[in-house]
Amino acid sequence: MRDKIMGRKRTAHHHLPPRMHLKKGRYYHVTTTLPRKWTPLSDDLNEARKKWAELECEKVFAEDKTFSCIGHRYMREVLPTLKPNTQRDYTQYFKLLDAVFGALVIDTIRPYDIAEYLRVRGETSKVRANREKALFSTIFNHARAWGYTDVTNPCIGIKGHKEKSRDRYVSDDEYAAVWACAHPTVQDAMDLALCTGQRPADVLKFNVTDIVDGSLSLTQNKTGKKLRIAIEGELAEVIARILAKPRDKVNKALLQDPDGQRLSYFALRSRFDKAREIAGVNFQFRDLRAKAATDTQDLAHAQRLLGHKNRITTEIYTRNRVGEIVKPFNKRN
Repeated sequence: MRDKIMGRKRTAHHHLPPRMHLKKGRYYHVTTTLPRKWTPLSDDLNEARKKWAELECEKVFAEDKTFSCIGHRYMREVLPTLKPNTQRDYTQYFKLLDAVFGALVIDTIRPYDIAEYLRVRGETSKVRANREKALFSTIFNHARAWGYTDVTNPCIGIKGHKEKSRDRYVSDDEYAAVWACAHPTVQDAMDLALCTGQRPADVLKFNVTDIVDGSLSLTQNKTGKKLRIAIEGELAEVIARILAKPRDKVNKALLQDPDGQRLSYFALRSRFDKAREIAGVNFQFRDLRAKAATDTQDLAHAQRLLGHKNRITTEIYTRNRVGEIVKPFNKRN
């Protein structure tokens, strides 16, 4: 048998040097001779590269300052501390950033490079380009905090694409049209979202145990704001209807699928999209939060219901959808 065998072509982790492999969060040096020897390096890519260089008799660099190395450290150490939706989005953003900036030493990335990335990426998605720039800036700031660099963040002074705030108002007729075509679980979710004025993620996380002393309690995912919404009027009717349906008593989720499992975001999204298509209406589920705030016709009430800290935020949020009421000119005055 030959002393050496040809290694297989990588299908992942293309940023790693030859004979370095990632397994269960730890980096290893793997020999090409049989039997293969797996030498543990580190769970930190920077340290792993140093030890790899020593084993390979390559020049040992004091530290690896490539964007890829620093970015992977951020994804390994910081990303798990963020909310699930943020983790999902950042993972997608980082793949694109790593493909463009990965091999570059962090000190060499210039403001021009960021501006050019925004320009090119903005040709297909201006909003996503802005989000990816924001993640780059966050990773760069961590690189400064970790001691990889002390140069100024190249994102400073580079303006992102202008974004138009959402101003879609859902009329009662549109709401009724989609509701009539929707799966029963979507009907329950729509009514619960409209009555409570909460974001989709918060609506889906309601538990039966959140019903305490005549109110529905929650801590908003996005802001951490704690609310208690009085169970009365239409909300009381909606909750009574939901609880009257056959349900898994062990699973405490308020919104359940027919199989007794918590209604998932993906099930809600696909069923809601199907109902929209049948009804011929194009609003999004998240627009129900704005409808709830606007239809109250009471800014103070809307501000408390939505959990906004600033009244101005609520004013903009509602006024942009239906327009500000102004008095006509009266020449007699």
